[in-house]
Amino acid sequence: MGRRTDALFVTALAITAASPAQAADRQQIDLAPGRLGEAMVALGRQTGASIGMSDQSLASIPTPAIKGRMSTRDALDRLLKGSGANARRIDDSSWRIVRRRPMLTGTAPPLPAAARLLPVAEEATAEIIVTASKRDTPLPRYAGMVEAVDGGFFAAADAAQGTAAILTRVASLSSTHAGAGRNKLFVRAIADSGVAGPTQATTGQYLGDMRLNYAAPDPDLKLYDVRGVEVLEGPQGTLYGAGSLGGIIRIVPNAPDLANFGGQISTGLSATQHGDPGGDLSAILNLPILAEKIALRVVGYGMQEGGYIDDVLRDKDDVNRTRTYGGRAALRIAPSDDWTIDLSTAYQHIEGDDAQYASREVGRLERASSVAQPYYADYVLANARIEHQWDDLRFVSSTGYVRNILSESYDATQPEGAPALFRQRNKVELFSTENRLVRDLDNGLGWLVGASYLESTSSIQRSLISYGALAAPAVEILPGVPLYGRGRPATATGVRNRIKEITLFGEASFEPFKGLVATLGGRLTNSRLTGEAIDPVAMLSAVADLARVEAQADRSETIFLPSVSLLSDAVKGLTLYARFEQGFRPGGLAVDDQRAQFFRNDRISTLELGFRQGVPGRDPIAISGNVAYTDWKDIQADVTDRIGLPTTANIGDGRIYTVEGRLTLRPLPSLSLDGSIIYNDSRLTQPAQFVRALSYEGRSLTLPNVANLGGRLAADYRAPLGDAMRLHLSASARYIGKSRLGVGPILGRTQGDYVDTSLSASVARGPLELSLALTNILDSDGNRFSLGTPFDLRTDYYTPLRPRTMRLGLDFAF
Repeated sequence: MGRRTDALFVTALAITAASPAQAADRQQIDLAPGRLGEAMVALGRQTGASIGMSDQSLASIPTPAIKGRMSTRDALDRLLKGSGANARRIDDSSWRIVRRRPMLTGTAPPLPAAARLLPVAEEATAEIIVTASKRDTPLPRYAGMVEAVDGGFFAAADAAQGTAAILTRVASLSSTHAGAGRNKLFVRAIADSGVAGPTQATTGQYLGDMRLNYAAPDPDLKLYDVRGVEVLEGPQGTLYGAGSLGGIIRIVPNAPDLANFGGQISTGLSATQHGDPGGDLSAILNLPILAEKIALRVVGYGMQEGGYIDDVLRDKDDVNRTRTYGGRAALRIAPSDDWTIDLSTAYQHIEGDDAQYASREVGRLERASSVAQPYYADYVLANARIEHQWDDLRFVSSTGYVRNILSESYDATQPEGAPALFRQRNKVELFSTENRLVRDLDNGLGWLVGASYLESTSSIQRSLISYGALAAPAVEILPGVPLYGRGRPATATGVRNRIKEITLFGEASFEPFKGLVATLGGRLTNSRLTGEAIDPVAMLSAVADLARVEAQADRSETIFLPSVSLLSDAVKGLTLYARFEQGFRPGGLAVDDQRAQFFRNDRISTLELGFRQGVPGRDPIAISGNVAYTDWKDIQADVTDRIGLPTTANIGDGRIYTVEGRLTLRPLPSLSLDGSIIYNDSRLTQPAQFVRALSYEGRSLTLPNVANLGGRLAADYRAPLGDAMRLHLSASARYIGKSRLGVGPILGRTQGDYVDTSLSASVARGPLELSLALTNILDSDGNRFSLGTPFDLRTDYYTPLRPRTMRLGLDFAF
């Protein structure tokens, strides 16, 4: 597609009349201060160069006076210094001015030693680009709440924490705390429940353009070698489809550097008060294979988190030890300046020796369990991404496969019964492909159209194990499931859900009046659902009833999700916006009282109003705020059946009010202060009949697992320490307010109402960096999660914060 085919493609072409000198020669140049468009015309006349711009908004960038004898390249570098734009050479006498893609960042701190692995062209700029918008939208022209965390904040200690490091930095993000690889994430107050069933997640998670999860918990990939993380509040139905009710979390890994060899090794030792020690080790290697054409980037890591829960019944200390190992590899192929091919893979294995909950009736950091409750999460990802850029058009194709296996176990011992263990294994396989054509304009305008296909299969298998003697009297745990004793497993009813989605989507932004941007979008999705029971218990699952339920689940649905927003930046530095968007999750099969039951899809609509003034990291003061109203129909929630097992049901209709605010200050270039607050008011306004029967509160219930109030305060200081050293200090405190585990009196126990704190310091000299990090400084015993085992919902279980932990780390970059 040539430049002449685009009305917004601006070309400044001039041929010198006085001299045939080549553009690369040094020659006398004299340019007055003005605008980039005028300077390009004058420079072309004086040098004989052809200089083009793909976006007319670049023409208004102010430029300084340039005078002296120099080459065209030198003159362009001086004109564009600090502008956020680059000059790309086309041939000996042709140049194109393009906007340099900045790192996605919330601030612009000096880069740590590991940043030597990044391409020089991507060094810091204070501009924030919302890449998760799929149109590289400048933050001042993004209509919505977004949190962007620069990868420079994820030191090795933070990277080892994975999702927990994001939780400490984003006030609107919350999580259950069943254990690494088992948790459910919620953005804002869009939360269904704390127990894990077959329903789709409310928050979409992505590694680059590849979806990480569907009907599975957070895989908790560790954040080593990450360029940044973006959290977009939802719904995000237009761009991301099903499962983005609350929003999306997008992790952006560092891409292979085509020019520079380098790497980093990091190690750390940690000590947990009241618990075991731990440690971590990671390595990063960037290897150019063919200069400027092919490069390989590899990341590997392993860690152990010491346990801190004691089991007094089995006389064991620190039982909840967790080990994680994994890695990523990416191969970048750039056959030309306009084509990029990325082939990547990731693997991670998490293994927990036991559950991490305690019982207040027994004591702090203690419980009494008859059996160990180990779990593991095994995660594999493969992705191929192709990008072609020409002029201001960009084509992106991303295709990949994910396999996520989560195996959990729960203490199922009943009073007066023999020790028993319930096991559940959820295997999710996901294939997805998305192809989109995007027109990026640096002023936030442009459009995109795309199509995607997704196929997900989730298989939940269950079994019950009794460790009693064969002759021992049986205490029924699950109706219809025998107790064989002596550790022999008996199969319980499971379920398999499969969904196929074909989608067309699009979005366009235009400026009907100067300073007013309108964005319209829509997503048309056809979903094919199928479900079946796995090993149904015969005595409770009549053939006719099972066939009817499975036929009900075998269905096709077509849903259209619209979106619209208005944004005004007519007042310099101030952005005002209004946005309406929808999202949904498809239905499926669940197991209820050992029988297969169908649950319907749910749908969410959100209207929000917000403002933003100043850019964090660039301006001395940056402030933003947001008010949102959400209407949620036929809420899908993972609840417990009458036996106590996780299942999924539609619990009714609800509404949510949300108010958010954030303030970022930079009183000194080396010091940044950050404060944020969020308030949620949620209600189940029309509960389903079975919920109403369980509730003592009538027709108004609080939606579970999201605190009514939350906030965060943080400080970050970076400065030289003498001529050759660098100092970095940071501190943060986050308050998590009260919430409820679930709906109804049994799952209605409170949790939260605690403060989590952290402090870190590092000193770097050349390639070496020494760091010290302290978490839970106050050694708080706050309750993160009130669920222990679903077979005992009346004991006062709680999941404490990891006690005060200190980590000493050493990083070496080369």
